[in-house]
Amino acid sequence: MPSPTPSLTGPQRRPRSHPRWAAGLGACLALILAWASPATAERKPTPAQKEAELRRLNARIEHVRKSVNEDVEKRDRLSVQLRDAELRVQSAKKQLDTVRAQRIESEARLRQLEAEKTERETELDGERSALAGELRAAYFNGREEQLKLLLNQQDPATFGRMLAYYGYFGRARAERIRDIRDQLEHLALLREKIAAESARLKELEAQQETQLGSLRAAQNQRSVAVSAIDQQIKSRGGELERLRSQALALEKLIADLREALKSAPVAKQAPFEPLKGRLPWPVQQGRVLARFGEPRAGGSLRWQGMLIGTERGARVRAPFAGRIVYSDWLPGMGLMIVIDHGGGYMSLYGHNEEIFRKVGESIAAGEVIGSVGDSGGHNEPALYFEVRRGREPVNPEIWLQRR
Repeated sequence: MPSPTPSLTGPQRRPRSHPRWAAGLGACLALILAWASPATAERKPTPAQKEAELRRLNARIEHVRKSVNEDVEKRDRLSVQLRDAELRVQSAKKQLDTVRAQRIESEARLRQLEAEKTERETELDGERSALAGELRAAYFNGREEQLKLLLNQQDPATFGRMLAYYGYFGRARAERIRDIRDQLEHLALLREKIAAESARLKELEAQQETQLGSLRAAQNQRSVAVSAIDQQIKSRGGELERLRSQALALEKLIADLREALKSAPVAKQAPFEPLKGRLPWPVQQGRVLARFGEPRAGGSLRWQGMLIGTERGARVRAPFAGRIVYSDWLPGMGLMIVIDHGGGYMSLYGHNEEIFRKVGESIAAGEVIGSVGDSGGHNEPALYFEVRRGREPVNPEIWLQRR
């Protein structure tokens, strides 16, 4: 006989079936979350993982740098001489800049100490004058002024007040004497510091002369290398061949850097593409000596970037944020910096006199990365500026603000 159908509203309803179902659902959700959480962790690397990846990237870029230098040493003895001379110029210039900064700091410290010494001496003169006045008053009153006051005083209340005044003056006199002693000790300490700072300043001046000599020697070595290269070009007519070789070296460098960056793209940031015509110039002042696409070497080659003539030592600033991926010497470019901006974009800065940033460092927009020079055998101070989209150079001027 079939069992009766249970009532949905009667006492036979099974209310406990829902908790069992809910518990099963909770277990399923827990399994799903446990399965998904490792993927989430992989999408968000820890700081230690980021640091390890940066070290690996720097190692790959260092391998690229060494490969470039090995190629130069194999192919071109004169370029090696020029590279070594210009690297010595940069090293001597940096050391000279450091010494000059220390000297400026030392001179400022010396001026501060001299001013403090003058102020202390003025205060000491004031304390001495005030103490001398008090001593003169005490002398005219006699050595036993309090005893005289006691013998001549008729009113005990007035006597009490006068005795308190004398006590106050005596304590003030003793305090002034202590202040004078402290001032004398402080002045002695200041004189010691001034003597030490003066000695340090003389040492820095001697170091500056030494560094200036090193810089002049490195610059002379560079001039000899440049003259030898010019003579070779004139005697062999090899300017076009040399420029082609330098262009190939740059193309190889860009390709190698792209390959090294595949597994470590630049950190996510604002896109480069929408900023056409809005980026600041990499140098504040200067005139364009050569534009993108203009012919060079008799028209057989064309400029892949722009050349901006400006004063030696002018600061070079990154127009857009990114990461330094190359910071070394390259034939034809001299001391060169390459910044990866993400999204396939790179910018190049050649002919620097000094490079201030290292490979792997993050750069903010407007940050100083180098100073303008004539490295690479160039005949006048200028900055070479190039923008690359992928491996292809694009006109950098269309990205910059109108002047």
